Amino acid sequence: MLINSRAVSLLLGISIAVVTTAFLSLVKNITNTALLVAFVLSFSSAYILIKITLDFLIFREIHKIYAALDKLKKKDLSFLEKSSENKSVNPLKRINEEIYTYATVKQQEINDLKELAAFRREFVANISHELKTPIFAAQGFVHTLLDGAIEDKKIRYKFLKKAAKSLDGLDRLVHELLTLSQMETGEIKMHYEHFNILNAIREVYEQFEEEASKKNIILLVKHPENLTKIYVYADPNRILQVLTNLVSNAIKYTKKGGNVETIVDINEKEIFIAVKDQGKGIPPEDLDRIFERFYRVEKSRSRDKGGTGLGLAIVKHIMEAHGTRVEVNSKVGEGSTFSFKLSQGEASQLYSALAESKINNP
Repeated sequence: MLINSRAVSLLLGISIAVVTTAFLSLVKNITNTALLVAFVLSFSSAYILIKITLDFLIFREIHKIYAALDKLKKKDLSFLEKSSENKSVNPLKRINEEIYTYATVKQQEINDLKELAAFRREFVANISHELKTPIFAAQGFVHTLLDGAIEDKKIRYKFLKKAAKSLDGLDRLVHELLTLSQMETGEIKMHYEHFNILNAIREVYEQFEEEASKKNIILLVKHPENLTKIYVYADPNRILQVLTNLVSNAIKYTKKGGNVETIVDINEKEIFIAVKDQGKGIPPEDLDRIFERFYRVEKSRSRDKGGTGLGLAIVKHIMEAHGTRVEVNSKVGEGSTFSFKLSQGEASQLYSALAESKINNP
C-alpha cells in the first residue's frame, strides 16, 4: 500500500506539533527552547499514539482483509482455521470475520460439490459395470444362436435359458434402481398396517427354503416362547422386502451346514428384529460402506454371489422411511448380524398382555 500507518502518523504528528507550537508562541515571554521542547513532545506523543491506533485497529485488520481476499482468489482456504468465533466491536475486524464466515460456507459448498462429483463418477462406473455384465452375456448367447447354434435343439434351449436369466437379472437391477431413486425423492410412501411379523418371516423362509437346503443351511426363528403372534406397525410389503434382502444375503454368505437365525424380541414400545448368519464376517473398514449402492465387500467374488449390490441400500432407505435405522455387528470369521427396530402393533400389545396374564395366573 502507498499509504501506510507510518506515513499517516508522521503527517498527523507534525500537524499536531505545529498547531500546538503555534498556540504556545502566542504566550508572552515564552522562550524558543520551550517552543522546541513543546514541538518535540507533542510530535512524539501524537506520532506514537496515532501509529499504535492505526496499526492495531485499522491497518492490521485491513491487511488481514486483503490477505484473505488474495487467498480467496488463489482458492487457498487454509486461513479458515484462524477464524474467530467471538464477534468484535471493531467494524473492520467484523468485516474480516464476515469474510471468514463467507469463505467457510463456500468451502463447504466446494467440498460437497467435490463429493457429489466423486459419487457421480463412481456411480456411473458402477452402473456401467453392472449393466454391461448381463447385456454382454445375453448378447453373446443370442449371437451364438444366430451364427448357427440355433439348429441344435439342446444348445438352443440351453442358451435361451441363459440369455433369459441374464435379462431377468438386468430387469431386477433396473427395477431396484427405480425403487431406490423413488425412495430418495420421496415418491414412494410407506403404508402402515398392524401385522404379524412372525408370519412375514415364515413367508420369507418359505421363499428361500430350497436355496437353503442346497447348502444344508437350517433356517431358525427365535422369539419369546409365550408368544406366537408379534404384531408391528409398519409397511408390510416394505418390511417383507427388507427381510427378503437380509435373509437372502445371510444364506449366500453362510457356510454349508450352517445356520441362519432370525431373532425377534419385544419390549414396551418396540419390536427388535435381527438376522444372524454364520458367514465370513465383514472387515471393520467395510462396515461404514456396506449400505452404499453397488458396494461389495468381496469384489473378486461378487459375480459368484450374484445380486445387484443395491439390496442393503434399499434396506437402509426403507428403515429410514420408518423412522429407524438398520445396524450391523460383525466379526471376521464368525458372521454378521443385521438388526432393526419397529413400532409395536396394537394387537401385539394385547396379545402380550394376555400371554403375561396366563403366565401369572395359570
